[in-house]
Amino acid sequence: MPYTELITLCGFSFLAGFIDAIIGGGGLIQTPAILFTLPQYPIPTLIGTTKIPSLFGSLMGAFQYSRRVAVLGRFIAPMMGIAFCASWLGALTLTLVPNSFMRPLALTILVSVFIYTLLKKDFGQGTPRAVTERQQRQRMWLMGVVIGFYDGFFGPGTGSFLVLGFIALVGFDFLKASAHAKLVNASTNLACTLFFASKGYILYTVAIPMAVANLSGAFLGARLAILKGNQFIRVFFLLVIAATILRFAWDLTR
Repeated sequence: MPYTELITLCGFSFLAGFIDAIIGGGGLIQTPAILFTLPQYPIPTLIGTTKIPSLFGSLMGAFQYSRRVAVLGRFIAPMMGIAFCASWLGALTLTLVPNSFMRPLALTILVSVFIYTLLKKDFGQGTPRAVTERQQRQRMWLMGVVIGFYDGFFGPGTGSFLVLGFIALVGFDFLKASAHAKLVNASTNLACTLFFASKGYILYTVAIPMAVANLSGAFLGARLAILKGNQFIRVFFLLVIAATILRFAWDLTR
């Protein structure tokens, strides 16, 4: 592979890691970049290759957040295990049935999320919600099943859906939601990585340099999000959701 192509992919991977660490959505940058740059390879191989940098970036983001944001360890650990299994099952299901119906469904949900977040100024800004520990546990584990399966079966927007779920269902603010989302996303990325690796769908000579770039971007993105706080993350959330909507809409009209 020409070094120019690898350098280009690493640049996109750095940007993806930066954005993903703040609010999720790095796949919007990284996946199209590799599909466009390396069209000679099968799509499963390219998707599998992006999972390693996504995993590295998620782990870095999770590490940075966990050092500065209180994490519900007794709830999040089981949720990560549930999400791991659900993601593996989703990836396996993808090899058996098409996922074309997911794009219009995800588009509808994202448009609703964007409008709601835009209009509700205090959404995710630290306003306490009356959610009991039992409700938190049940809702987090249910999210692990649903969003974990979604990540393995389809994927785009997983980080944003996790953040939304932690805010709307569990009562977190944006910063705390992002911290927990990174941990869960790391477990789903690990499941997908192991699945694609077992099928031989990874270009390691491409994945490893991209992983280093993604990790570096995630380090800076997480530090910036922690420094700037909830309002900054909210703006990024709206931008990422808008970009996801545009991408899905473009795909549907092609």
